[in-house]
Amino acid sequence: MTPGTISAQITDYANRADPYPLYAELRKQPVRREDDGTYLVSTYYEVRSLANDPRLSNDTSNRLPGHARVGRPVESGLPPSFIFTDPPVHDRLRDTINRPFGPPHSPRFLDGLRGELAKVVTELLDAFDGKDQVDIVEDFAYPLPVTAICKVLGVPREDEPRFHVWADALASSLDPGSGDDGGAERAQRARRDIGAYLTDLIETKRRHPGPGMLSALAPEMTPADLEATAVLLLVAGHETIVNAITNTTLTLLRHPDVLHRLQEEPVLAARLIEEVLRYEPPVQFVPWTTALADIDVAGTTIPKGSPVWLMLAAANRDPRRFDDPDRFDPDRKDNEHLGFYTGIHYCFGAPLARIELHVAVPELFRRVTFSRLLEDPPPYRANAVLRGPRHLPVAIEGLAA
Repeated sequence: MTPGTISAQITDYANRADPYPLYAELRKQPVRREDDGTYLVSTYYEVRSLANDPRLSNDTSNRLPGHARVGRPVESGLPPSFIFTDPPVHDRLRDTINRPFGPPHSPRFLDGLRGELAKVVTELLDAFDGKDQVDIVEDFAYPLPVTAICKVLGVPREDEPRFHVWADALASSLDPGSGDDGGAERAQRARRDIGAYLTDLIETKRRHPGPGMLSALAPEMTPADLEATAVLLLVAGHETIVNAITNTTLTLLRHPDVLHRLQEEPVLAARLIEEVLRYEPPVQFVPWTTALADIDVAGTTIPKGSPVWLMLAAANRDPRRFDDPDRFDPDRKDNEHLGFYTGIHYCFGAPLARIELHVAVPELFRRVTFSRLLEDPPPYRANAVLRGPRHLPVAIEGLAA
């Protein structure tokens, strides 16, 4: 990225707490070419159209020489996970992975996790007792998703702490602004460590099957494909939900009138959660797509081989699609947001994410009496793609049974 371009501003940490003015500037030109040949698409209908266009590839090896291959796994000798492939490879892998995960093959798998996740939420909130301040990220938003994804994969619970460092390092490889600050080296080290761990675990599951997707998929996939899939689910399955829970908490604390409504009307939770996914999506943009042919969009031709960034968060606030889009409105009608993307790459984990949010958010605000935010804006993660607070310190006044 060229310093001074709008893509450089978006990835600049100085704008992490509030990138939305930049997105508004972007929408003045639905398709914008950056100095390095990257095309940024920021308006709702154009983003949605391209995300469903087979001429746009998720395999960044299709890019012209000289362009960064954001999203490609760090050097590991493994194939890319299915999110970075195109049909027919993508369709074959995703269909295989979906069989033990949800309908129509395993319709009760995810719903069966509700009770266990509710117990985890209760335990986490019980630990707030006697405290006058907590960090929503470390004390609540992180532990729940990591427990959930480890349960889904079949990872022993005692190994969960090891995943925090790995996932955080690997997530940096999705960020086009991570630069040369040691992030690539950390990602490579994490990839080696998690690779060694998963190789042993998958072999164990192959010989001694147990609950979880790793056991179910071990006979169906090559070890390399299964390992690549497990890494993707680890990162996407908890990094994004940590952000979603934290963004929801922060948004509600900034809108006490809506918070009061939620406490009085628990049925508001479903609409409220969808509005947060529009208003503060955990994945801000998708920077790893590439044009497979010349594509005409909103009067601009994106040349074959060009990198394309689909700006989901900008599209979610497009006034051509959403009335008064900068207003947080849980009563919003026809809220067909792009918080979980769209098309064949629609978020694989969206059903699990919604379950976690519906279990966590109402109970958090039912039981905890919040006093105030201790930092606003809070410190954010470095990652511009997976955007969310790194810490969310809040003062609390009490805890209900």
